[in-house]
Amino acid sequence: MTTVPSRVTVPNPPADLLAEVRAGLGHPTQKYLPSRLLYDALGSALFDAIGLVPEYGLTRADARILHDHAHAITAAAAKTRVIAELGSGNGTKTFWILDALSGAVPRTYVPIDISAAALARCERELAGIPGVTVAPIEADYLHGLAIAAERRVDHAPMLVLFLGSTIGNFDRPEGERFIADVRAALSPGDALLLGTDLVKPVPELLAAYDDAIGVTAAFNRNLLINANRELGADFDPESFEHRVQWDVDQRRVEMHLVSKAAQTVTITALELEVELQARESIWTESSHKFTLEEPRAIASRTGFVCTGQWVDEEWPFAESLLVAR
Repeated sequence: MTTVPSRVTVPNPPADLLAEVRAGLGHPTQKYLPSRLLYDALGSALFDAIGLVPEYGLTRADARILHDHAHAITAAAAKTRVIAELGSGNGTKTFWILDALSGAVPRTYVPIDISAAALARCERELAGIPGVTVAPIEADYLHGLAIAAERRVDHAPMLVLFLGSTIGNFDRPEGERFIADVRAALSPGDALLLGTDLVKPVPELLAAYDDAIGVTAAFNRNLLINANRELGADFDPESFEHRVQWDVDQRRVEMHLVSKAAQTVTITALELEVELQARESIWTESSHKFTLEEPRAIASRTGFVCTGQWVDEEWPFAESLLVAR
């Protein structure tokens, strides 16, 4: 990496994003880019499409649990007045939870996402549920959660949804710290519904992130298009190929973008040039897989108690209800 003069005017990216990109592209052993760059408007649409491909059963498993067990899940949160969802996306799966809670008592659903397009679609999809007001927040998880917590009514308990095994995108220690940070934003009696994708045969996992028609590959390469727009970079997406791999020790699927040839990429917002060797990869996202016991152990270490678990047998996946002690 070499400092170069700025060449064009680019949008003013957040300082924390710039810091992540600088650290990632300057890493001495494995370059990486923050996975949040995957989720622009097109990336969010492609992610929704991934949930429809035959190989990726996670989204359908999550939806089946919420559809089949919504009333059991919400029974422990009947007094909830605010339902906040971290990384809501379009909110389609959340309908079943909101529908189970709808009725005479007014509720406020607060979808939290960094994608304005996803929030707009979420608001359209979930408008009209009786007694539920949709109040989106465009923010990162913890900032949005702090705002949502301020909206609680008469100190009523709050329900936080963290679905789709998004927790798996964190490294394990980082993920546990994040759950502890969520607990710090909550009050005793508040609840967190945590989705976790469970360990399954490796060929099945790899196929889920490398579908035959290439939707996940397009999703991965779109990160470079978004980086070009947000950072004034000049990545050529066609000069990278999509690759997935399994880390047996960490129990995670990794997505990489592999440079087809030696090339130099300019990141104007950072005034940097990045040298990539042929077959060198940029790590873009991880998806850690869990055992059924892990959510209970994480809960006990972070100030929660696990009061219920629901498991999909067709595609091993779990929703765990964690109540703040």
